[in-house]
Amino acid sequence: MTPRQSVWSTVIGTLVSAGALAYADVALPTQVLLSDYALVPGGMLPVLIGMLALAVACLGLAYGLTTVDPARTAPTRVLLVAGAAGLMMSAIFPTDPGTSQIGSVSGEIHRWSAAVVFTSLPVAGWILARGRTAAPRWNAVRAISVAAGVTLAVYLAAHPASITSSLVNGGAYYGMLERGVVLAEMALLIAMALAAFPGRAAAKSEPSRTAPTQTEHERQERLAA
Repeated sequence: MTPRQSVWSTVIGTLVSAGALAYADVALPTQVLLSDYALVPGGMLPVLIGMLALAVACLGLAYGLTTVDPARTAPTRVLLVAGAAGLMMSAIFPTDPGTSQIGSVSGEIHRWSAAVVFTSLPVAGWILARGRTAAPRWNAVRAISVAAGVTLAVYLAAHPASITSSLVNGGAYYGMLERGVVLAEMALLIAMALAAFPGRAAAKSEPSRTAPTQTEHERQERLAA
C-alpha cells in the first residue's frame, strides 16, 4: 500500500463510518448510545457499516505506517490494530438493551471491546506525535489526542455505571459525550494520516531528476570551448 492509498483508505473509511452513524442518528428513533441503534428495526446495518468502516480506516493507517519508520511507529500500529479488532468485535457482538438488568455474554464482549477502541486510539495518536517537531500537523494530532482522552474521561465519569454519575447528573448527557468521543477519534485518525504522510504521494508522482551523464558533461565542455 502506497502512502497515497493509506491516506485515502483512512479518510474514506472514516467518512463512511461518520455517514453511517449520522444516518442512524437522523433517520432512526433516537437512542442514548450509538451502539443501541443495532437493537432497533433498521439499525443493525448502519451500525455494522459504521464500525467496520472505521476498522478499515484503522487498518489502512496501520499498514501505511509500516512504510514510514517501521520501528518508531510500531507501538502506534499495535494500538491501531487493537482498535480495529475492538471495532470488529463490537460489530459482531451487539450490546444489551438499556432496560436489561442482566448483562449477557454478547453485551459484556461489546462493552470491553468498545473500551479497547476508546482508549487505544487517543494513546496511538499521542505516541505517534511524541517527540516530533512542533509542526502544525503534529500539534493537531497532539491536541486532538488530548481532547479525545479528556472527553473519554468525562464520559466515563458520567456513565450510569460509574459511581460518579449521580454526582454530575451524568444520565442527562452521557450519550452526547459518547458521540463527542467518537467524533474526536474519527478526526484523530484523519489527522494522523495527514501528518504521517505529508506530500509523500505527490512526491512519488514527480519525475526523478538524474544527474547528467559523463557524455553530457563532455558535450557541454566542448560547447563552452
